[in-house]
Amino acid sequence: MEANTIPPIVEKHAEFINSTVNSLYTIIAAIPGSHLALNYVKNAYQNDPFRIALELFLVFFAIRYLMSAKYKPHDNAVKLSDKEIDELVEEWHPEPLVPALNKFDKFNLDKTPVISGAQSAKSKVVGYAKPLMNLATTNYLNFTASEEIREKAITTLRNYGVGSCGPPGFYGTIDVHMELEKDIAHFIGTEAAIIYAQNFSTISSVIPAFSKRGDILVCDDSVSFAVQKGIQISRSIVRWYKHNDMADLERVLEEIRMDDLVHKKRLTRRFIVCEGLSTNYGDIAPLDKLIEIKKKYKYRLILDESQSFGVVGPRGAGLTDLFQIPATEVDIIVGSMANALCSSGGFCAGSVAIVDHQRLSGLAYCFSASIPAMLAVSSSEAIKLINEQPQLLAELAERTKTFRLTLTHKSLESFVELFSGDPENPAPFFHIRAKPSFLQSRLLEHEEEISREDEEYLWQDVVDECANQGVLVTRAKYVIDQERHCPRPGIKISVTIGLTKKENEKAAGIVKSAIIKVFTKWRK
Repeated sequence: MEANTIPPIVEKHAEFINSTVNSLYTIIAAIPGSHLALNYVKNAYQNDPFRIALELFLVFFAIRYLMSAKYKPHDNAVKLSDKEIDELVEEWHPEPLVPALNKFDKFNLDKTPVISGAQSAKSKVVGYAKPLMNLATTNYLNFTASEEIREKAITTLRNYGVGSCGPPGFYGTIDVHMELEKDIAHFIGTEAAIIYAQNFSTISSVIPAFSKRGDILVCDDSVSFAVQKGIQISRSIVRWYKHNDMADLERVLEEIRMDDLVHKKRLTRRFIVCEGLSTNYGDIAPLDKLIEIKKKYKYRLILDESQSFGVVGPRGAGLTDLFQIPATEVDIIVGSMANALCSSGGFCAGSVAIVDHQRLSGLAYCFSASIPAMLAVSSSEAIKLINEQPQLLAELAERTKTFRLTLTHKSLESFVELFSGDPENPAPFFHIRAKPSFLQSRLLEHEEEISREDEEYLWQDVVDECANQGVLVTRAKYVIDQERHCPRPGIKISVTIGLTKKENEKAAGIVKSAIIKVFTKWRK
């Protein structure tokens, strides 16, 4: 056979393939718009063999995937007989929804006082025949006994019902809410105010409304648990300074400034966060120095006045009133209506822009039902009474000073320390904690330090002794596992003008004698 001769069989195959391809091309060409696709294929693949291989692989993979067997859940499940199922059900014991209480939890539960009837300056406590002088409430100005507030609340209840059942931004805002916001803003001296339904969620909502990821919060390291939660939720960069230490605050701000210069960081929102009156230590923040520092470093100031609003300052308007500083100098003022006003909820006061921003960005404002109308009216009436009767504040300051002087007696010097024990401190409450030197003197041979639980048992003995003598006090409670710096155990004394001067002095004497009696006998 010659080299250029093509076998007849091969020639027939070539003709068949050629005719088939031509027929296929004719069919494809008859499809409208097919010439565009053919031109794209010719132009796309003429110089790109890798692309051809890749797309062929993807087409093959897609076809294989579509033709593969479909997975059905429980295909490999073990088939059990009815008898086996019954045996497994009998053996199964569900875990409790709530973990079992340990010894200390049961102790706390058993020792929680239960008030029977209305709360007042002299409350009826279950287990005691006579009413106890109540030093465990924030009823500082005795507003729980105010007939004016009671009548206003009852009238409002009849007119508006119990609650709004809706968030403020939807249909939960009514006229009494707007009146309360005006009353608070006027009382403090700011442009506007916004109210929240819960005290705890106010500050924990305000902080993340303004400070986001990448922003900087410079915070007092002893702020209350609610402030800590707001800081945590914001996910901001957090730097801490020592409690009420302005030199340490400046050190932290200077470190941030130098770090910005070295690394050329972009400008972000920056805030100083602190409490006006410390929840855990009862001392007053130096507001004048804070404002001076925040202006120097160009920061905004968030001031939590939950404990000071209504009781601190000549008018009871808080730290700006005490230091005679215009409230407009503080960027954001947060407060509570659940403490001195004996109502519920909280507020944030500031400029119109600050307030309006929260109406869409304050999570607790947008997603919680608004405060009941009767409580809003009660808060407005309480502010009105403070304005009309400034002597209430002077009377409270006098009672508090008397109480502090009694508990700074030399007979208690070796046992306890007061936070804050300064007689001129305007705070209407203070903490009493055991002195470290006293605890050290009561160590047993095998102990290196007194456990927290043992301290709690010690203070509960003091609480029980006070109750037996007619005074209701409680141990200060903390979320121990979540607090940044959990304070040591102790008792918290809240002074009220609901008691007469004589009763106030008697209560102070009872607390003093109870501490001496229990501490003297402890571990001896």
